[in-house]
Amino acid sequence: MVDCGAVQGNDQALPLSEWPVAPDNIDYIFLTHAHIDHIGRLPSLITSGFNGDIICSHPTKALLAVMLRDAMNFMDYSGEELEKILGIIDELSWGFEYGQSFDLKGGASFSLGRAGHILGFSFIRFVFRHGTNEYSVLFSGDLGNLDTPLLPDPEIPEASDLLVLESTYGNRLHEDREKRLCRLGEVISATIENQGTVYIPAFALGRTQELLYELDRLFTEAEWRQKFPLFSRHDSGTSPVPVFVDTPLGAEITKIFSFLAQFWDQEAKELMLSGDDPLDFNGLYSAARFHDHVRLLDYDKPAIIVAGSGMCTGGRIVDHLKRALPDPENHIVFVGYQAMGTSGRDILRYSHKPGGYAVIDGERISIRAKVTKISGYSAHADAHGLVQWTKSMKEKPARIKLVHGEPLAQMALKSELTRHGYSVV
Repeated sequence: MVDCGAVQGNDQALPLSEWPVAPDNIDYIFLTHAHIDHIGRLPSLITSGFNGDIICSHPTKALLAVMLRDAMNFMDYSGEELEKILGIIDELSWGFEYGQSFDLKGGASFSLGRAGHILGFSFIRFVFRHGTNEYSVLFSGDLGNLDTPLLPDPEIPEASDLLVLESTYGNRLHEDREKRLCRLGEVISATIENQGTVYIPAFALGRTQELLYELDRLFTEAEWRQKFPLFSRHDSGTSPVPVFVDTPLGAEITKIFSFLAQFWDQEAKELMLSGDDPLDFNGLYSAARFHDHVRLLDYDKPAIIVAGSGMCTGGRIVDHLKRALPDPENHIVFVGYQAMGTSGRDILRYSHKPGGYAVIDGERISIRAKVTKISGYSAHADAHGLVQWTKSMKEKPARIKLVHGEPLAQMALKSELTRHGYSVV
């Protein structure tokens, strides 16, 4: 089994009782990465009898417990049950190296490859052998972008008979890194100059660290300090206003990222060696305690606030949005995908309509704040990236199965892949 995530938005989860294979009959669960929509049902599998091996990369193994602990706090588990389940998951979990082949029982083997997205992410290639015959299956997982802060670029996979390919942005193209960083700088500069606050909904794992990296670049590098006078009026490496990370999970994961620096890309490693920690800068604060969060809600000076959850379905960003959305001086910046049925999707949809509003936590909130979406920050590859990664294989896969995407995205990607001569089922 590859991944076992919790659903978000309008998606429906198939009850475990309706699975074609019962949890206690599953030998292995392979995890592509530690986002909750890929690991969130692990506790349910454990309580339903799963006792096999959980296989992932070393960084994903390091992130499992902290991610699941946070998610399980919103589930019906007592403290004792939570600790017991996390203990079992830790005992069953194994971290593996990238780029090596490992044998499984039954004549199968697997290997992990880097593919961006978040730290620790892996695409997984299986080889099944029967006598002299071999059949290979490649799971792309949530394929990442090129030139993503902290992360090595996606590696070229070996050819496979079947490619199971994600399609989240199969019908869209992202802005490049320079353009997205420029847009972020423009939004921050204009909003702060107008005495407003920038609010950025962000998932604790991956997006929060990427944003900190990009903010550090804006406040440190001469190119951006020259382009935005607001930044140059302060010392290099210093934010012009306080930057608050209002997500305890995000702050904890940022610390784990620092311990996993050996898995960073070369650019990030060189910054650290030069004395510039790319995940820290002057003016950065963590609202770790709930008391800190409550005080931050009453903060009435310009600031940058990064808070979860990324789709505004819960977490501390909900409290912030109730106060921020009615104020035209504020700016809400979306830097990730917003699924159907989420508050984030509603805010994007209705923000540009007269009298637009969103229902947040049961309350009707008028949208007068500016709302911007910067697509270049998506952790998923866009249509071009998906096609190019597929074309990078030395041989075409015999078949491609599209998953992890809305119908329109899958249709567009299927059409593009078919145009390039691929067989998409």
